[in-house]
Amino acid sequence: MPIAPFVHSIPLALAGEPAGGVAGWAAGLVDTMGGPGAGLAIALENLFPPLPSEVILPLTGFAAGQGVLSLASALFWTTLGSVAGAVALYWIGALFGRERMHAIWTRLPLVKASDLVRTEEWFARHGTKAVLLGRMVPIFRSLISVPAGVERMPLPLFVALTTLGSLVWNGILVMAGYWLGDRWDLVEGYVGVLSKAVLVLVLVAVAAYVAVRLRGRGARHRRAS
Repeated sequence: MPIAPFVHSIPLALAGEPAGGVAGWAAGLVDTMGGPGAGLAIALENLFPPLPSEVILPLTGFAAGQGVLSLASALFWTTLGSVAGAVALYWIGALFGRERMHAIWTRLPLVKASDLVRTEEWFARHGTKAVLLGRMVPIFRSLISVPAGVERMPLPLFVALTTLGSLVWNGILVMAGYWLGDRWDLVEGYVGVLSKAVLVLVLVAVAAYVAVRLRGRGARHRRAS
């Protein structure tokens, strides 16, 4: 009987399939649906960032190494899933729109309308690089699609940049899982450290922004009194 192009009859459990949690759920999808299951898992990861790509992608590479699906199928379906999830977020941003963004922004404490204008101007100048490189940065991989939609970046350009950036990120993690075999879970630890570093940098930047705003407000209050 010929082997189906995306799904092999060898179960992942023969080589140590994860039993539960996100890894077990993703393993079940890949084991049952092959490449389309991996694509579905990554599409959902884009929409719900708590689902970690650093688990799903190496696991998919491991599955490819076990013959559950081909390596080409793993890369194709995970990239397609990334693009599908990113486009959904793009349209959320587009439907939300600049007017609503400005209306909400003006109600936030410690921010000015001019801050949002500068952000929009920055995105107009650097949006292509932000979308391309943002697809390779934990945490921002999903978030970068929303401002692209708000600013109505041309959809063909957004899809092209997202496809390229996703292919690079997915390729690195899928190949890592493929080469590491049953040690695929080592990837999660390394990417987890990178994610924590990015989060710390974001928190430091936010704290610095708030501190500058509070200091400026205090200085104006002293001058007024």
